[in-house]
Amino acid sequence: MKIILVLAISIASSAFITKSDTLPKQPNILWITCEDMSPHLGSYGEKIAKTPNLDQLAKEGVRYCNVYSTAGVCSPSRAALITGMYQTSIGAQHMRTLQTPATQKYSPVQSYSAVVPEQVKCFPEYLRKAGYYCTNNEKQDYQFIAPVTAWDENSSKADWRGRKDKNQPFFSVINLMVTHESQVFMRDNVPLEVDPKEVVVPPYLPDNDIIRKDIARFLTNVQTMDRPVGEIIQKLKDDGLYDNTIIFFYSDHGDGLPMSKRELYDRGLKVPMIVRYPHAVKGGTVDKQLISFVDLAPTVLSLSHIPVPAHLQGQAFLGDQRAKTPRKYIYAARDRMDTELDRVRAVSDGRFKYLKNYMPEKPYYQDIEFRLGQKGMKEILRLKDAGQLNETQMLWFRTSKPSEELFDTENDPYELKNLAGNPQYQAKLKELRAKHEEWVKQYGDKGAIPEREMLSRWWNGQKEAAATQKPQIITKSGKTELVSTTKGASIGYKKHENDKSWSVYSQPVTLTKGDSLYVVAHRIGYAPSETVKLKVN
Repeated sequence: MKIILVLAISIASSAFITKSDTLPKQPNILWITCEDMSPHLGSYGEKIAKTPNLDQLAKEGVRYCNVYSTAGVCSPSRAALITGMYQTSIGAQHMRTLQTPATQKYSPVQSYSAVVPEQVKCFPEYLRKAGYYCTNNEKQDYQFIAPVTAWDENSSKADWRGRKDKNQPFFSVINLMVTHESQVFMRDNVPLEVDPKEVVVPPYLPDNDIIRKDIARFLTNVQTMDRPVGEIIQKLKDDGLYDNTIIFFYSDHGDGLPMSKRELYDRGLKVPMIVRYPHAVKGGTVDKQLISFVDLAPTVLSLSHIPVPAHLQGQAFLGDQRAKTPRKYIYAARDRMDTELDRVRAVSDGRFKYLKNYMPEKPYYQDIEFRLGQKGMKEILRLKDAGQLNETQMLWFRTSKPSEELFDTENDPYELKNLAGNPQYQAKLKELRAKHEEWVKQYGDKGAIPEREMLSRWWNGQKEAAATQKPQIITKSGKTELVSTTKGASIGYKKHENDKSWSVYSQPVTLTKGDSLYVVAHRIGYAPSETVKLKVN
């Protein structure tokens, strides 16, 4: 099916505006995501790592150059992505909440799902109610267990090909993990594709063979990640869907290297994002508007012509519900990272970055065991203990912080020079301080509540979360209604026990003699209900 997409560009804001009558009512949408990567793509100026597939996507798409995650680490940012809410406003700010036996030793509290406000949903649920086929391949890590209503399929093989009806619109997420921080040391035996002698070592890291090899390994992983992107695109083409699908590519936060990941500097927050429209409309263009991860959920809903719920905290930047005015500020947060707690908040206008350090008595560097897997991290600590780091490299190891910091990321891209005490920048300091205070007042900040106390409030002093009440099945006038007395619970149902996916309940179900019905309810943060079964006689 030939689709014509017309875009108009506002020169003042460089914000693309899609005419709602030129896209299908329910366009296919694909997210290709990677992990722990700042804009290391050729289209963004990367000289060492080769990314031909993503560079071609950029030639055919719109390249966004001011996109920011809401945290310098994955789980809190993924909570914001899936809900359209700042993680600090819904209690999903700590890294991380859901534990495995292997990771529990890194957490000072037991494993838990964040008990989000009752109106908050995983946004694919809205798409599914509107008739979309939604899949995730495969990482979730949302700081809570997702209800069965979130996805038609979540697995290592899930994509649009699972649809029974090939005309059904789809929203699919495919997550590529090879650029993750852990792969710098877990792929140590894989041959390098990047020469360590050619890499650029930032001034805040020591320059020696060990550090260079880690950076070369990371950039090799970037090159490796580009190849499956090409395979995914070819799969779309083979299925006749390439020019019938809006494709997003982005990373879940910045680089997985020392003094980048977990930090609120641009190298921890700023990510690449490419959006390709059918038939490469506006291909090769650049959009400079500020975009936050909380904006992606409302944007997908806007492109799909689905009403954006009023409680979402982001703003759509595409589609018929796009915001009338571009975003002026982005916000980010840092809270507990594994065993270590340090509450920091960030506001940026795209050039100036304000940091509010709520725990100035804490050091900048945190002794997080997981990242010690990187040989470069161990080497940095060895050089520190030997007194062989220079003044810039020792900045990370300061034992306390000022309560406020201000950086000019244009003239100081590594954010090394604090301007908060400079009289020349007091107006900007006051502006961004005020914006931070407004943000806290508007959305709240659960980082101000001790984590154990937050759990106790959620659980009413009990040792674990409450269970969602089992749903009620009410049949009248030939229609079957499904009800949960737990406020905010989503209800899923299926007619056959072996069905792969649960349907999202939104209206009465029609049953005939001999049908079966399986029903489950789940409010995010609670345990799911028991499954209720019905056999129609």
